Amino acid sequence: MTGRHAAALMLAGACLATSAAAADVAAGRQKANACAVCHGPLGLATVPDAPNLAGQPAMYIAAQLKAYRGGTRQHEVMTMMAKPLSDADIDNLAAWFASLKVQVQPAP
Repeated sequence: MTGRHAAALMLAGACLATSAAAADVAAGRQKANACAVCHGPLGLATVPDAPNLAGQPAMYIAAQLKAYRGGTRQHEVMTMMAKPLSDADIDNLAAWFASLKVQVQPAP
C-alpha cells in the first residue's frame, strides 16, 4: 500500500467515524418505524425477501440506503422508501440498526 492509499483510507475512516458519532440512535429508532413492516421492529425481518438489519455495520446500511436513494441499487419498495431520506436520516437509521445486538448460536 502506498502512502497515498494509506492517507486516503485514514481520511475515509475519519469521515465515517465523524458521521457515525454525529448519528442519533434515538432518531434512527423513531424513523425505523416505517421499516418495521418488512425488517421487523428490532431489525429482524418479518418477510422472506427482506434482510435482517440488526447488527449490520452502520457503514454498510448507509451505503445501501444511499444506493437505493440514488438509483444505483434497484428494488421497487426500497427505492421508494429511500428516496425521501436525508443524509442525516440515513446516518440515524444506520446507527439504530447497527446498535442492535445479535447473538448467534449453532444449531443443535
